Amino acid sequence: MILPWRRAGLGLLLALCMAKSAAHKPSDSYLALTVTGKQVDGQWDIALRDLDMAIGLDADGNGELTWDEVRARHADIAAYALSRLALGVPRADGVAGVAGATAPCPLAVTGQLLDQHSDGAYAVLKLRATCPVNVVTLDADYRLLFDIDPQHKGLLRLAHGALTSTAIFTPDSARQMLQVADAARWRQFVDYVRHGVWHIWIGFDHILFLLSLLLPAVLVRRAGRWQARDSVRASSIEVIKIVTAFTLAHSITLTLATLGMVTLPSRVVESAIALSVVVAALNNLWPLITRRLALLAFAFGLIHGFGFASVLLDLGLPQSSLLLSLVGFNVGVELGQLAIVAVFLPLAYLVRATAFYRKAVLMGGSSLIAVLALVWLSERVLDLKIITA
Repeated sequence: MILPWRRAGLGLLLALCMAKSAAHKPSDSYLALTVTGKQVDGQWDIALRDLDMAIGLDADGNGELTWDEVRARHADIAAYALSRLALGVPRADGVAGVAGATAPCPLAVTGQLLDQHSDGAYAVLKLRATCPVNVVTLDADYRLLFDIDPQHKGLLRLAHGALTSTAIFTPDSARQMLQVADAARWRQFVDYVRHGVWHIWIGFDHILFLLSLLLPAVLVRRAGRWQARDSVRASSIEVIKIVTAFTLAHSITLTLATLGMVTLPSRVVESAIALSVVVAALNNLWPLITRRLALLAFAFGLIHGFGFASVLLDLGLPQSSLLLSLVGFNVGVELGQLAIVAVFLPLAYLVRATAFYRKAVLMGGSSLIAVLALVWLSERVLDLKIITA
């Protein structure tokens, strides 16, 4: 017979194992389009690991991609990408035909490069399309990887003159009508808020670090053992301290890194983030810090801010509204955190006094988080790469 708390632990183990495949974040691609009159120029960054999964780039099957293997498949990469993206303009913009229909903007790949993002190597496709009329509204139909990875997201940055807007493509919003000429600043702010919320929700290492600190927030260490806190007020104050410290810290380094005032190597940042998860989880198993968890949240929050910044820099910031977009992204991150806390705190408080919470949730959950984070740490310290010489 499997005890309830052990059954819950097995479920958590399964969930964490599923999360491991992402290591830091699920599959994303970065599409940047610039509209000038009838012409659309663009750059599409697609992870090589995703292209390998989709069309098989690893010719010798040794689990490593070389430049020669990627270069030999340039034509196939271009064909695959173009079959998953279509641009057009509404016929109502001036093209004769049925109202509401779309006139295509034929798209071509004009060059291919490689680039290194925070989560690995990417193919960089240079794009160009010519539309039949000046683009006021762009019809974008994005289908990359949705048939094999429903968690994939396409992150779009659309520029027109000094204005920039963003969009997120998902299987449920694969086709979108994007307004080019009237991308207002408030819209840019809202777009980056959405990106911030999305990133904290898919940033497994950020979430696990925060959860590792929050798990003991409804408990107090007395006589060498964890015991339930006496009131919801005491638990809430502890949670507020932790979340505020984490927020303040990562906001500082997110801003400094995004503005280019402070930079750290991606490998160092990602390794340190994994280490922070290990330390926070192990501290629940062998408590060394029990009354100043907010200080631990602040110290490691400074490192997590660099991780947030790497995603924001990959997405790109419009120079015309740099500060507004930066604030919007940070607000989104905080809203995402608050949503997690709003779900966690009531549930944790209700079961805080049970053996289930102490053994399965706190001890079992922290053990699994520590193991997963150690795997991440090993991968990142060893600097495992997709592209080899």
